[in-house]
Amino acid sequence: MTLRKAVRYRRGMNQYAALLRGIAPSGRNQSNDQLRGVFERLGFAKVASVLASGNIVFDSPEADVPAIEERIEAALVADLELNSRTLVRSLDELRALLASDPFPGLTHGRGTYLTVTFFKEAPANVLVTDHPDGLTQVVGYDPAARAVLAITDNSDPGRTPDFMVWLEKSYGKSITTRTWLTVERIVRKLESR
Repeated sequence: MTLRKAVRYRRGMNQYAALLRGIAPSGRNQSNDQLRGVFERLGFAKVASVLASGNIVFDSPEADVPAIEERIEAALVADLELNSRTLVRSLDELRALLASDPFPGLTHGRGTYLTVTFFKEAPANVLVTDHPDGLTQVVGYDPAARAVLAITDNSDPGRTPDFMVWLEKSYGKSITTRTWLTVERIVRKLESR
């Protein structure tokens, strides 16, 4: 591909990350190869996976994100019999989230487990209080990313935080959670292709 064609290709394409809910490396029909195959069959370009937990990056000339999500969800059912909610974010949205630096001075670890819970659609009422288990502090809600940001203390093996279960009970299953480190990796992958 000539440089001129490469520049034209990048200008006409949008870079996205699909965050698939409920994907596990050991799950039936959930391998990275199988998931990438679905995206490639749909005609998306530069398809790649990030980790083995349902993070697929891809390029598309399409700008209608809800339509993209619907196509992916339908294809996952048709091709792999996976009924997985799909939340798509653009590279620009994820970059802006990282640039907002919602966890200043903190490093992801057992005592400071930094998470981002993405919502398919913006919730009517946003959770901005700490979780009652005393282990999870809600940092805030990022309206541009449609995401709740939280810090969970996982350092005590005798206590298990139930923050994600609580979020699901409060908001339904059209959400998915990623660690801050995973979001950083997704952005790096999108930028490096």
